[in-house]
Amino acid sequence: MARPSVQALPPTISRICRQCRTQKILARAHPQWLQPTIQRQTFITTKKLSVETQIRAAPEIDLDESQSIPARILPRSPSYFTASPVFNDHLLMLQSLVKKHASLPTAPPDQIPRPVWLRLNQYRSSTGEQVAASKYSKVLLLLTRLNKIHPRICPKEVKQILSRFRRPGSEAIQKAKPGTIDEYGRSTGIGRRKESSAKVYLVEGTGEVLVNGNSIVQAFPRVHDRESALWALKITQRMDKYNVFALVSGGGVTGQAESVTLALAKALLVHEPALKPALRRAGCVTSDPRRVERKKPGRLKARKRPTWVKR
Repeated sequence: MARPSVQALPPTISRICRQCRTQKILARAHPQWLQPTIQRQTFITTKKLSVETQIRAAPEIDLDESQSIPARILPRSPSYFTASPVFNDHLLMLQSLVKKHASLPTAPPDQIPRPVWLRLNQYRSSTGEQVAASKYSKVLLLLTRLNKIHPRICPKEVKQILSRFRRPGSEAIQKAKPGTIDEYGRSTGIGRRKESSAKVYLVEGTGEVLVNGNSIVQAFPRVHDRESALWALKITQRMDKYNVFALVSGGGVTGQAESVTLALAKALLVHEPALKPALRRAGCVTSDPRRVERKKPGRLKARKRPTWVKR
């Protein structure tokens, strides 16, 4: 049985004694630890300031003045993080211009300047981006809408934007060659429809019509096709005042007849330019760009599907 005096020692004293014994053991094993350590100085690259050195305070910060250098680098365009930043900037700019000048009157169709815009490959090379054709068509629609503004009141900013998207050398392309009458009194017109093309020679006469050297009845057996071919003369009441000599090729009968319509209207405008509004209202001088839609695999025709059978 232990003595009462030893049992009465508090636990803190026993813990201190244990730490002292540990320090003595370490001191015997490593006597160099007991030597005084040399105080190390921190390495400083700057020179110590002398008593004569004058310390100047930094200039006061003017909080009202805007900082020329931003705190962080900002992108030049809000579309910087998109796939096509230059294209998106152009699209947003044109949309804002169309919205801003939507109330301006437009010019008549015959007074609208003939636009010759950049081709898709030219636009891609100028922007350095692979813009899809469907996206570039949106830009062309906006440019066409801005081009319809009357030239007399067209704003300067719109003219500058349109000039950026015009094809180089478009001034020479826009000037269409005026039709002339040759030494035989003939005017020439060329028209196309689908796969057909026609060239018409028009001369003042008695109303004779020849198509590929044959009469119009032999070339176009259907009455509808004959009326379509001579529609420009019929609406202007010039059926018995001109002789028509047409050369057609390619396509079918209907396409050839409609190509003759366009070519005949162009040849008639050389003799009588004042008939252009009437011919335009009748649709004779407007080219029809429609083509036959291709047949798709798995369908009977372009859109016709096979009959569905339950069993």
